[in-house]
Amino acid sequence: MINKYLNLIEQTFYFPQEGFAVDDDLLRFNGVDLYDIIQTYGTPLKLTYLPKVSEQIQKAKKWFNDAIEKNNYQGNYHYCYCTKSNHFKHILLEVLKNKVNLETSSAFDIDIIQSLYNENKITKGTIIVNNGFKNELYIKKIAELINDGFYNVIPVCDNVYELEKYRQHVKDKCNVGIRVATDEEPQFEFYTSRLGIPYKEVLSFYEAKLANDPKFALKMLHFFIDTGIKDSIYYWSEFKKIIKLYCQLKKKCTTLKAINIGGGMPIKNSLGFEYDYAYMINEIINQIYEACEEEGIPHPDIFTEFGKYTVGESGAVIFSVLEQKQQNDAELWYMIDNSLMNTLPDSWGIYERFIVLPVNYWQNEYGKVNIGGLSCDNSDYYNSEVHVNQVYLPKFTKNQANQNPLYIGFFNTGAYQEALSGYGGVQHCLLPAPKHVIVYENEQGKLTHKLLFPEQTSEDMLKILGF
Repeated sequence: MINKYLNLIEQTFYFPQEGFAVDDDLLRFNGVDLYDIIQTYGTPLKLTYLPKVSEQIQKAKKWFNDAIEKNNYQGNYHYCYCTKSNHFKHILLEVLKNKVNLETSSAFDIDIIQSLYNENKITKGTIIVNNGFKNELYIKKIAELINDGFYNVIPVCDNVYELEKYRQHVKDKCNVGIRVATDEEPQFEFYTSRLGIPYKEVLSFYEAKLANDPKFALKMLHFFIDTGIKDSIYYWSEFKKIIKLYCQLKKKCTTLKAINIGGGMPIKNSLGFEYDYAYMINEIINQIYEACEEEGIPHPDIFTEFGKYTVGESGAVIFSVLEQKQQNDAELWYMIDNSLMNTLPDSWGIYERFIVLPVNYWQNEYGKVNIGGLSCDNSDYYNSEVHVNQVYLPKFTKNQANQNPLYIGFFNTGAYQEALSGYGGVQHCLLPAPKHVIVYENEQGKLTHKLLFPEQTSEDMLKILGF
């Protein structure tokens, strides 16, 4: 009896499940025929399934609106997309179909905002939240937006000196926010985040610099939890501190109307992923509601900045297995046709786990393998999954490989990987950036695909290197 790979997955997880199913021994990703994509474009390739972006946004909007109604909450909910998670234009255009707002992190982000406005994709009334530590260029570009009539720009002060820079560059009145520096998790290297104004200094900063200054109106209190929104003692402890601070600040500041919950919701990183989104969101709304009722203050508008949650599950990277290498009795390597360090830098830099599944050979016997990248770096590998820190994939014969290679997909890779890898730039060992294919709905509402970027050429890379 052959222990088929399909049997392993069906016995280990609930399968098929949202986003993943097998049809005629071939994997489908959100209904997309991956084998057809591979035969059309080849590997290695990055794939973006654009409809998933809108699906994620609409889910979050519904969860928040349901919780607001359930708790009789009087504030409004605003979904912001933080552009740093994926800056590509096709992503931004899909995001903006859903009538959401944007959050920026750097000076060049503002150029994207201006470009979107010039193409009538946003208006001067779109809410633009400006976060991050701001250098002089970033400050000037934010001020240019405000001076140009973008009346819902909210620069969030990361430190007590930032305000004076807006005073120098903004001509008229200016809305601002304050970012609170949260305490890090106990096992982290630092006690307090390097970003934001310390919790104990926020009230004094407001009273000294904002309370009696007609140029500025404090609109938002912002905090960011690096671990994201999760049901833990640490998260709820930090959350309650911020709500308490908001209530104290609101009693002193009539213009303060919003609290910005930084740190996103998690995405599926294995087929066994479990997270009760509706419960967590309802608990957030309920805790803010109860604190405000107890203090007798109006319920604030709630902002979220979801980046990874918005785009993460839209992405995939697909490789071909070039060779099997049995290095010793226990270690079998599947060597793929690009570098994991280059294409999925989080798998190397922060040991991020992704969903790893074969595209074909689901009826074959399975075995434990290591996945090896094409670079010469000893760290260019992937060998840890939910199967007790091992990766299991279908076995295949040399004859099968000659007829049809095994194709491996890394899924839910749509956030941060392109930016961190410097997509289209100089890659480790001069390995080319893969081709990029997008799947989207055409004007007739039918799914179709196209090549967005071809595989990087040697001429592209040598030009960057000065040759």
